Amino acid sequence: GDIVYLSVSSDGGTTWGTPVQPSGKPAMFALQPLPLSTGTVIAPGSDAFNENIESVTSTDGGKTFGAPVIVSSISKHTAAAGLRDLVLPASAVDAANTVYTVWQDCRFRTKCAENDLVISTTTDGTTWSAVTRIPIDDVTSTVDHFIPGLAVEPGTSGSSAHLGLTYYYYPETSCTKATCQLEAGYISSTDGGATWSAATQLSD
Repeated sequence: GDIVYLSVSSDGGTTWGTPVQPSGKPAMFALQPLPLSTGTVIAPGSDAFNENIESVTSTDGGKTFGAPVIVSSISKHTAAAGLRDLVLPASAVDAANTVYTVWQDCRFRTKCAENDLVISTTTDGTTWSAVTRIPIDDVTSTVDHFIPGLAVEPGTSGSSAHLGLTYYYYPETSCTKATCQLEAGYISSTDGGATWSAATQLSD
């Protein structure tokens, strides 16, 4: 991972403030800063060794950030055929300032044989919900999921938040370079992640 710097723009990205480092000068991957209406900024990412999902928080609009807190450990299955599949979480915030973070994780699979996509939420960047599995398919399937992309429909929140989640997957986790089929998929929720639609294949 790289040493983290964050900078704030108040003019739509035309100019930027002096970069600041979170407390402790952490090295992290894929931080995604999410501004809340309260002035708090929550930035989830993964640690330098890809062992934990972590988050840094600012309570002063991005002028200063605290030290990373651990959202969850990562249980990772490495994708077949040499695919570069670092655990890079995807995050989004709803209209009521709940932050949703999704990443690939194999904790719900026997012998960690495939990755599911899992989700955790927070309203303050410090206390995160228990990790839950997104039911794209059954835990006994051979499907390996990775590299998510998450969005929340603007204006929706809480138990009515509309989540859209894209991801890549192998239908058969034990494939080879000659046989792997890399697919793109989509799944959605209209109740803040409590339940999910049937998954849709976007492309192959």
